[in-house]
Amino acid sequence: MASSSLGLVSARFLSLAAHFIITISIFWAREDNVKAGLGLDFTTQEYDDKDTSLIVALSLTLACMLVEIVGFFGGVTTFMQTISLLSMCLHSVACITLAFFVWDIWDCDLYWVLFAIFSALPAAVETVAIVGFVGFSKLC
Repeated sequence: MASSSLGLVSARFLSLAAHFIITISIFWAREDNVKAGLGLDFTTQEYDDKDTSLIVALSLTLACMLVEIVGFFGGVTTFMQTISLLSMCLHSVACITLAFFVWDIWDCDLYWVLFAIFSALPAAVETVAIVGFVGFSKLC
């Protein structure tokens, strides 16, 4: 049982790290994705609005990852198998999906859906676990 738990912990860390790396890569290569959501004729203002929207979404993704890293490295959810499995699965699928997002040059508005599923959901679960852990610790 202990070795399967350690494998899940390392897989969770690797999937979270991979999701972090591809998110940073999207920051660098976001121009094509921004242009994919615009028509052939677009103004500078339209481009800037889309670009700002994508930057905000990517920044929120990094903030959600920070919440997960705090819970993970803080030891609160490190060995919680259900949370680790959910996090690992969502971040792994996020890596694959975001790779297609960059390679196939998807519209940047689609990133908000990807953010909700692959970043906000695991961060919300992590937050509930942290609050529950801290709250339960104070009761005991």
